[in-house]
Amino acid sequence: VQLQASGGGLVQAGGSLRLSCAASGSIFSFYRTGWYRQAPGEQRELVAEITSSGSTNYRDSVKGRFTIARDNAKNTVYLQMSSLKPEDTAVYYCNANQFRSGSSFSYWGQGTQVTVSS
Repeated sequence: VQLQASGGGLVQAGGSLRLSCAASGSIFSFYRTGWYRQAPGEQRELVAEITSSGSTNYRDSVKGRFTIARDNAKNTVYLQMSSLKPEDTAVYYCNANQFRSGSSFSYWGQGTQVTVSS
């Protein structure tokens, strides 16, 4: 399984970006997919996650601004980010969890840089 993250860039505060995480296989096999971020000198933190049933969860600081969604037909998970703030600046990583042969496996994309200027 490979995850390809894209969509990062430089945007002014208040702007929007949409991140994409394209999977090499069917995302039907992922019971959970999430977006994490890591700012310089900080720990990686969960931003948003979505389960195979469509349930979502967001960290408090992005609620109402970010939306996670999955397109099963395109095997892609998106993170729509609006009203961006300088504190959203980080490398964003997508993550997916899959059960295979009775065990859970976790996969990571390569990261995409998001920079929000004030």
